[in-house]
Amino acid sequence: MISKFPLLSRLQRLADGQTTVLSILRPLGQHFVIDFLLWMPLYALFPSPVTLIVLQVTLIAAAGIVLYFLARHYLSVPMSVMIVASYYGANGVIGPTLGNFYEHCQIPLFVFSLLLALEKQRWVLFWIFAALTLGPREDAGITLFGIGVYLIFSRRYPRTGVALCVLSFSYVSLITNTVMPMFSNDNSRLYLANYFRKFVTIENPSTLQLLWAIVTQPQIIIQVFFADLESLERRIRFVLGLWLPLGFIPVVSFPAWVMSSFPLLVLLLQVENKAATSISTRYTLSLVPVLIYATILWWSEHPERFKPRLHRFWSGCIGLSLLFTLTSNPHRALYFISPYSIQPWVDQSLSAQLDHAADLKTVFNSIPKDASVSTSSYIVSHLSGRRKIIRLEVMQLRDEDGKTVDVDYGLLDLWQLQQNNLKAPVDRGRVKGGVRFADEALRQGTYGVAQVLDGVVLIQKGITSKPEVLSAWLKLRQEIEPFMQK
Repeated sequence: MISKFPLLSRLQRLADGQTTVLSILRPLGQHFVIDFLLWMPLYALFPSPVTLIVLQVTLIAAAGIVLYFLARHYLSVPMSVMIVASYYGANGVIGPTLGNFYEHCQIPLFVFSLLLALEKQRWVLFWIFAALTLGPREDAGITLFGIGVYLIFSRRYPRTGVALCVLSFSYVSLITNTVMPMFSNDNSRLYLANYFRKFVTIENPSTLQLLWAIVTQPQIIIQVFFADLESLERRIRFVLGLWLPLGFIPVVSFPAWVMSSFPLLVLLLQVENKAATSISTRYTLSLVPVLIYATILWWSEHPERFKPRLHRFWSGCIGLSLLFTLTSNPHRALYFISPYSIQPWVDQSLSAQLDHAADLKTVFNSIPKDASVSTSSYIVSHLSGRRKIIRLEVMQLRDEDGKTVDVDYGLLDLWQLQQNNLKAPVDRGRVKGGVRFADEALRQGTYGVAQVLDGVVLIQKGITSKPEVLSAWLKLRQEIEPFMQK
């Protein structure tokens, strides 16, 4: 597991005198993830991808403990246990936890803590956790904004709600329009301009420009939702997947609609980002806490309905959520108990995967520590402590002097594309791009094949391929040719 923007490892390198402050801060132009500073001491002590695995699982698990106390504020022990079971059994929680380490894993813990402080009227803690909730990511304020709107509409704490709305809106606006552009224009260029392409046509839109474009073009919202039946079906499945482990209670819960509408709309309108409406991706973690809180509020108003029949239905929904999680094999993390594909049948045994992992480790251990590398997303995690790393199919990066340079190595894992694994779900576009780059680079002579081992290919800039290594690459290339034609 990795952080998409490895601020933790960058900070450690600063402490070691290996990099500059400017180099560290540049990624903040993509996502403003200042809460990672909280975990810097831990990562400094144990600078390893395993640390990030443990940290992510711990944060998600700790959120469930806080959730239990939040549920007990309103509900009986049996109902509170069911609420916690809904959380731990949600595809939208398990899926992201099994994926790469992302900043979103902090959100459930901070939001549940904020809501518990709200119910206990511990206002100092409430505002501390509000600040912490803003820290994982620049758009986390949208979740807080939804909670603020609920506090206003429900008339429970209208002044607090107004303050929360003002705080979250001001923070998102200030960070995205003023602070982040000081580091780079990556957020507007890579995310806003691409994911919301239907609404804005300028190259580097601001969040305020995007917001105004959405508000003033309701016809495009309708077009986004209904023009493409496949996308509509995907969005419906996404929402149903969020509701399923909660027994569909959010459907009839007014607080659920109010609190989730803002972060949900942001995800549903991302036409060019299909991952935004995938139940197994990190984005669900901004929605799950408010949906669960709304479910707690609904049960607090209807405790008499917690009867055996509805209890069994709810338990069945949690069971279905777990089943769908297993069969969907999120991020291919459950490969040893769930097949990649049923028709045709494609699976991998645990022993085969472990053997391949050992071969993969052998290859990337041969790469010098200070060399730049381009590789697949799931391999980046093993190299997350390195200084220069980028995902396929990009083979150039900008160094600390602002110069665009070629990477030193390209690492391709084509194991899943060989023979019986041809139909296995992989990072298809990026792998294809990496193979095409390798073909062109070898043709031009700018790179050579350094190593081929069990489907893992290492290409290196500025070398000449040895005949036996080149022969192994050509044989592998012929095996995967059917996949490249699809």
